[in-house]
Amino acid sequence: MPETILVVDDEREIADLVELYLRNENFNVLKADSAAGALDIIAGADISLALLDVMLPDMDGFTLCSKIRESHMFPIIMLTAKVEDIDKITGLTLGADDYITKPFNPLEMIARVKTQLRRYTRYNAGGERPKNEYDSGGLYINRDSHKCTLYGEELQLTPIEFSILWYLCERRGRVVPSEELFEAVWGEKFFESNNTVMAHIARLREKMHEEPRKPKFIKTVWGVGYTVE
Repeated sequence: MPETILVVDDEREIADLVELYLRNENFNVLKADSAAGALDIIAGADISLALLDVMLPDMDGFTLCSKIRESHMFPIIMLTAKVEDIDKITGLTLGADDYITKPFNPLEMIARVKTQLRRYTRYNAGGERPKNEYDSGGLYINRDSHKCTLYGEELQLTPIEFSILWYLCERRGRVVPSEELFEAVWGEKFFESNNTVMAHIARLREKMHEEPRKPKFIKTVWGVGYTVE
């Protein structure tokens, strides 16, 4: 059954172009030109992935992303004309899985959509990897079931957040450089100015109720990377 992609953009030409390329890849496509319209669609449809424009007439895309994350874990890719790093960090911290700056190459957009869907499907289906789990200090994470709990409370992690936490737990006791973490989780080449890892670590710590200056689980080794002890 074809997967359904929600495109939220009030620029009709862009929304139509994105729809054309997605349909050429045999995706179902639903479109909304406002945040309210998007939330109505999500309430009544089984969405596999959402592409959200940052600039919407009734609510900015960051706020919409945050509202979606209150009850849905499907992948979210932000679309924006802004290029400043702070905008990227804002979107990722609020729960987005990826970020594409306009104008973008439609073929790159399709590749990113497929990457996010593969990751989401793999971790929610248990993946092809053997069963494995990590259980220490109140943190439990199971790679087979894609479940993670902290002191018995289930954490609602996005596929990217789960991948980061699992990668660190699997290498517990070792400091994992940001470059290695990014290339392992995103499967792309790391660039020095990339703040994506930092933004997702911040979001993970927030969900784990970690004190930013004294985290118990994910610790920062300044100038090197991150570690789970």
